[in-house]
Amino acid sequence: MECLFQRTRLTRSTQNAERKMHIAIVMDGNGRWAKQRFMPRVAGHRQGVEALRRCIRACARRDVQALTVFAFSSENWNRPLDEVSALIRLLGKALAREVPELNTNGVRLYFAGDRQPLPEHLRNELARAECATAANRRMVLTVCFNYGGRWDIVQAAARLAAQGQPITEAALSGALALAHVHDPDLLIRTGGELRISNFLLWQCAYSELYFSDKLWPDFDEAALDEALAAYRARERRFGRTTEQMQRSA
Repeated sequence: MECLFQRTRLTRSTQNAERKMHIAIVMDGNGRWAKQRFMPRVAGHRQGVEALRRCIRACARRDVQALTVFAFSSENWNRPLDEVSALIRLLGKALAREVPELNTNGVRLYFAGDRQPLPEHLRNELARAECATAANRRMVLTVCFNYGGRWDIVQAAARLAAQGQPITEAALSGALALAHVHDPDLLIRTGGELRISNFLLWQCAYSELYFSDKLWPDFDEAALDEALAAYRARERRFGRTTEQMQRSA
């Protein structure tokens, strides 16, 4: 099942004109949150879904243009089978519950990642959710599921090669799984780890990085505002000097 709609890319010029952001988040710490409370890891993942719901609402209120979250990496298949199965079931349940609210709030939903290893019923549910929210324009939510940054670059290059197209920087950017949004302005990782773990390797070349010690289920609206405040205090030069930035302001 496929949804036939056009992916409209949000260019950097559009971003600068509208002063709206693209935030990417590595939602880390669900398992540790559960362990601290002597609960099974899946309980932490359920709380992680609640934290994501709060984050989506908070970002929409702040006129964030795009939110991209790392829900399941290509390396997560190496986790215990019962946890992987629980994560796949949790995604299906979350879709059934969340899509109506996403529509109410004008949020357009995308899924980025390799769908082929996923169960057929889940692939169909992902496509239906994308179709159901295709007309929404308030914010773009991209859920990266079975995603890896290296996979993304390889699949983009393979697609261009199969089409006989030259592999240029612009062409590769257009073939990536997140070609429908501009590159993230801010990458947040929760859980206290100081790495990006194969997430958006190409797209985050010039993103500002922010690391929070909070475990993802504890990441609330105040924590989001702290990250945004840190972002606003930084100077983004994209290879230029401070003087050049001041002259162009």
